[in-house]
Amino acid sequence: MNTFILDTLAYAETLKAGGFSEQQAVTQARALAEILDRQMAIKAEVAEHENALRRDIEALRVELKRDIRESELGLTAKVAETKADLTRWVIGVGFLQTTIIIGVLLKVAKLV
Repeated sequence: MNTFILDTLAYAETLKAGGFSEQQAVTQARALAEILDRQMAIKAEVAEHENALRRDIEALRVELKRDIRESELGLTAKVAETKADLTRWVIGVGFLQTTIIIGVLLKVAKLV
């Protein structure tokens, strides 16, 4: 947080030198000091919220990366499982075709 120091006494003296009464100068200096204090508090709150948002965004980024990695691993496993199933089907169909072709050839050989 930035610190801002307002010399209210010097400010009031400047106002008095410019024609303000003592009461006007003191009131003006106090009012300005209060406004500046509120503004500094607001800026500090904004900075605090910004830091909290940055932390939340970082936490979400880490969680999202973890979720993506888990999804990738799950998909890799499903692709491997599907590949194995497809290989079993292709081999099974290949044996079936071979058996049918051999059966048909044997049947044709007996007929000729």
